[in-house]
Amino acid sequence: MSENSGNSGASDTPTPPGTPPGPRPEPIRFFGTTWVDHDGGYGLRRAGVAVGSLAAAVAACFVLRFAFQGLEIAEVGSLVGMLVIAMFAICSAVAFRKTWEAFGSRPKDPAREDALRGLKSIGFIGSLLAYFVRSLIEAPGEKLRRTEYESARAQFEKRRSTRTGNPAARKRPKRR
Repeated sequence: MSENSGNSGASDTPTPPGTPPGPRPEPIRFFGTTWVDHDGGYGLRRAGVAVGSLAAAVAACFVLRFAFQGLEIAEVGSLVGMLVIAMFAICSAVAFRKTWEAFGSRPKDPAREDALRGLKSIGFIGSLLAYFVRSLIEAPGEKLRRTEYESARAQFEKRRSTRTGNPAARKRPKRR
């Protein structure tokens, strides 16, 4: 996800020809800006994200299984095995919840999110499953970006409609 939350407003770069003036939509990973009008292979991209994140989660589970088998071969004891399973389960649950919350709102405390980065890395299976479930509903993060984009468009239209014209084009009274 993008760290820049103010990207939905109009930027300082000139708009390319054929692009309507005003705020531009923020791209979403794997979707770009196809989420705005659901065009450009949006449905195929959603299906690809769903299949890809589920396949990655299954592959990660196999890797964790091999790691657990390595612990059994090393005969470290059942306590260590239970602790490893509990650690991955708890971290995956936290990662799922935090990833799911990130789809609906921007983080209120970025420092706390940075502190949880390691925990979310350990529970990466939870993040992958959150991507899978969310991609069945919409593009992950689409609702948040759509709300921000529509709000920015409404503010732009309101500012634009309240203008009475170009002040530079007004005739100035002649001085005597």
